[in-house]
Amino acid sequence: MKKCLVLFLCLLSFVNDVPAQCPMCKASVESHQATAGAKSVGMGLNVGILMLLAAVYIIVFSIGIMWYRKYRRNQMTDNA
Repeated sequence: MKKCLVLFLCLLSFVNDVPAQCPMCKASVESHQATAGAKSVGMGLNVGILMLLAAVYIIVFSIGIMWYRKYRRNQMTDNA
């Protein structure tokens, strides 16, 4: 466990800055930066990113629930 933590901390210390936006998103923000709508475009992108993030967590959570129910069902049949 300690080795994994040390490895994780070492990898974390070598993180480089990377462009996190796709070219279309970046172009959209840059084109609207000069106008008054820059704040609304940024908020829209933030909401979109949060939706994409939530979708991944919902899928993983759903798989975890299905796995737990199957595990529990198998435990009940083994005890009976």
